[in-house]
Parts: sequence; C-alpha cells; structure tokens
Amino acid sequence: MAGGKLSPRQKMINLMYLIFIAMLAMQMDKKVLSSFGFMKEKIEDANVASSTNIDNILSSLNTKATDQPDKFADLNTKAQEINKLSEDLFVYMSALKDSILSDTDEEDKTNYESMSNGDRLDELFFKGEGLTEQGEEFIGSINSYRNNLLSILGTDANPDLLRNIKKRFNTDSVPSIDEGSPKIPWIKSRYEGMPMITSLANMTQIQGDVKNTEAEIYTNLLGGQLETEVSLTNYKGIVALEKTAYFAGERVEGKVVLGRYDATLVPTEVILNGRDATDKVKDGQVMVDIPAGNVGTNNIKGTITFMQDGEPVPVSFESKYSVIALPSEAVISADKMNVVYRGLDNPISISVPGVGDKDITSSVPGNNKLKRTGLGKYILNPGSGKEVKINVSAKLSNGKIINTPKTFRIKDIPAAAGTVRSDFGIVPMPKSSLNNVPIGAALPDFVFDLQLIVKGFTIKVPGQLAVKVTGDKLDSRAKKALAKARRGDLVTIFDIQAFEKLKGTRIKKVLPVSISITN
Repeated sequence: MAGGKLSPRQKMINLMYLIFIAMLAMQMDKKVLSSFGFMKEKIEDANVASSTNIDNILSSLNTKATDQPDKFADLNTKAQEINKLSEDLFVYMSALKDSILSDTDEEDKTNYESMSNGDRLDELFFKGEGLTEQGEEFIGSINSYRNNLLSILGTDANPDLLRNIKKRFNTDSVPSIDEGSPKIPWIKSRYEGMPMITSLANMTQIQGDVKNTEAEIYTNLLGGQLETEVSLTNYKGIVALEKTAYFAGERVEGKVVLGRYDATLVPTEVILNGRDATDKVKDGQVMVDIPAGNVGTNNIKGTITFMQDGEPVPVSFESKYSVIALPSEAVISADKMNVVYRGLDNPISISVPGVGDKDITSSVPGNNKLKRTGLGKYILNPGSGKEVKINVSAKLSNGKIINTPKTFRIKDIPAAAGTVRSDFGIVPMPKSSLNNVPIGAALPDFVFDLQLIVKGFTIKVPGQLAVKVTGDKLDSRAKKALAKARRGDLVTIFDIQAFEKLKGTRIKKVLPVSISITN
C-alpha cells in the first residue's frame, strides 16, 4: 500500500487532512497569543492593587517614623530607598512597552491575535549575535535592581526573602536544548524571535515581580518590628503608688501597671509580696492595698504572668517606699545659717516629712515679709526688731493639723571694708595709680555674695585738708591734694558710702582703707 499509487480520491482526502491540521495549528496559535494577552491584563490589574497596598504601607510607616523616630526612622529610610528603586524599574518597563507598541494603532493594542510578529522588539534589543544599546540597558536595569536590593537588605535579612529576589531577577544564561552546545544568553532565550505579545507579557510579569518583591520586603521588615513591639519580654512592671512615704499605721495605696498600659491584657496569675493578688486586677492594672509596714524602707515586688503562644510568660516588677514616724512638728532651716539679715533676701526652706507642699502654710507677723518661690522654698525679708517668728501649719495625711513656730535672730549687714584694687587694710601704691583706680567696698567671708557699689568717700592726705568726693574715683580737688603727698605718706580713705547693688540697701559701716605712697 505504501509503495502503491494513490487514487485521485485518496490524494484529495490526504490534502484535506493536511489543510485541516494546518487550520487547527493556526487556530491554536491564535488562542495561545490571546492567552498571553489575557495573562498580561491580569498581571496589570494585580499591579494596580499592589501599588495601592504599597502606598498604604509606606504612608503608615512614614507616620510611625514621625511619631516614634527612634523605632521607625531607619526602617522608613530603608523602605523609601527600596520604593525609589522599584518605581524606577517599574516606570522603565512601562516606557519600554509603550515604545514597542508605538507603531500599533490604539484599537489593535488589545487585538492580541495580531501580535505574532516579534520584529519590533528584535530590532530594539538585538544586533547580529550581540545586543543593542537598548538591550544592554534592559538587562542592566534588572541586574542593578537586584543587586541594589540585596545591598540595602544586607546579608542578615530573611534568607527566604533574599532567595526570592535572586530567583525572580536572575539573568544568568540558560542551558541549550542541544547537549554540548553553549549556553544561551537569558535575554535571547526570553525575547529573541518571540511574538510581540509574549514579550509584553514577560515585561509585565517583571513589573509584577517588582511589586510582589516590594510588598514582601515591607511585610518582612514591618513584621519583624511588630513582633518586637508586641513581645511580652519588652513589657516592664511599674509600681505606681499614691505617694512614696507613709506614716506608720497607714495603708499603702496605688497600682502596679505594665509599661504599655494595655487594658486588654489579662494576667493568669499575680503574686504581690509573696501573696496571690490575681483578684486585684482591674483594667490591666493590679490595684495595691496593703499595710504600710514598719518604719523604714519597704519593698513591693512580684510577678504578673501572661500566656503567650500557649506558654506562661512572667513579667517581674519591684519598687521601694519609705515609712516614716508621724511628725509632731515641722522641720525648718535657714539655707545660709541660723540668722537672717535685714535688707536682704534670705532664702528659707520649710517642709514637714510626709506632708506635701500644698498642705503646708507659713506666715510671719508685723512688717516682716515671707514669699513662696518654689516647692518648700521661701524668701524672708525681715523688718524692724531683733527677732522674727515663722509660723508653720501642716495638715497630715490622717487629717491632723500641727502648728510649729520658729524664731530667727535679725542682724544688720555687717561692716564692710574699703578696698583699692580689691585689697583692704594698708595698700602700697604710687600716687599716679591712685589717681585713676576706683574705691570699692567688700564683705570678706560674708555668707551672702553681695555686690557693693561706692557712691562717695573722704580722702585725707597728710598735711592737707580732708576732701569729700562724690562717686568712686578721685575728683580734681582730691587729685590736687594727693599731688602734695610724699613717698612714705599714708593716705586714708574713710567715710565710705557703700550700697548693695541689687536692692540698694546702704551698708551702715565701712572700714577705711589706707594707701602707702611708694613714689
């Protein structure tokens, strides 16, 4: 039969079979081209959804970086770098696809069965056995994206994430179908001689890989941060008492809370000072109500146990408080010494152990003035007389009122000493120098650091009449008298009028200063 002649009828039947098979092949090619087009559309739709999700992640991360820079600033910076790389590659692929379709009519851009010709892309990418400039740029863009991502993430990143990035953006040459033949460059195996629609679909898939990779990186990075944030090992037990000092017989009141103040966390067990206090939990806080204990330092400590991943996680807490004996009077002390000075702002501290400043009141009688300047701090300006009595009233936590008077002696500012060049007593000096130096006054070893100014004095040169001077330097009359002084003469500055600079209080007595003329 095989070697025999075929009848005309048999030849016609064979020809019809061949035509039928060719028609089936042509129809199958068109369906394959359409499938690539529909796949491209699906990927593009997924890319739009991914872009929206990525934008939301970046916006949320940027807000967190603003609110908590210590925790999220570095993470946000890394995410912005990754987003910039991803956007650059995505936009590059979009521009490349537009370039390939530039000669295609608008209505034909969705007619995928007509996109069987790959000449446009071959001209764009390939030149002889090598690549065009656009072809080199295409493969370089993918390699650069992959390498930059790996550099930003570092070698300590999630191994699965690094493996996915290397696999998705791998451009290594692929083995040839013929055994023993050289490997085929990746870009030639994927794009050379391929229908236009398959190349467009491949480029769209690269865009999809970019979006999927970007979202995977953010999820991985944020997931690690979130795991750290919510881990119970980062919680800290805090003892918050109503006050830190208690009188003997009082009850210690307050609460133990977690550092995150999360009312939704319910502990399975609470141990407070060795006793079960699980029934004292309210809104995520352990309410404390125990006897104060003995006078001295006392501890509050224990554990709050939670369940995490089916395992108990204990969170410890510890604090100290002081118990003091019930006072019978206020404690009052002068900051400088047990004396107050007339004409000066005398700092006074007034406190009562165990009593808050708001429950303490103080007063002075007569023309004395007492002014509060801070917590337990006052300024006393004594008036006339030799003594001033400060009356202190304090309300204790048990409601009892105690009244305590305290008497201070009042003294005038002590005598100052006249000075020349900050020296006092007998100061050796040439006449020419004395002509120009100011006369001063000081209070050596006084408890207050006062600044004194001189507004007048009298100068006596041996053999000359005393001269009164206004101000702190010699005037023309005084200089004329000083000109007649001889070497070895003792010139005396007395009747010095000195005043305290800030309040203008006059110093009642200023000791004279003498100048021994040297030439």
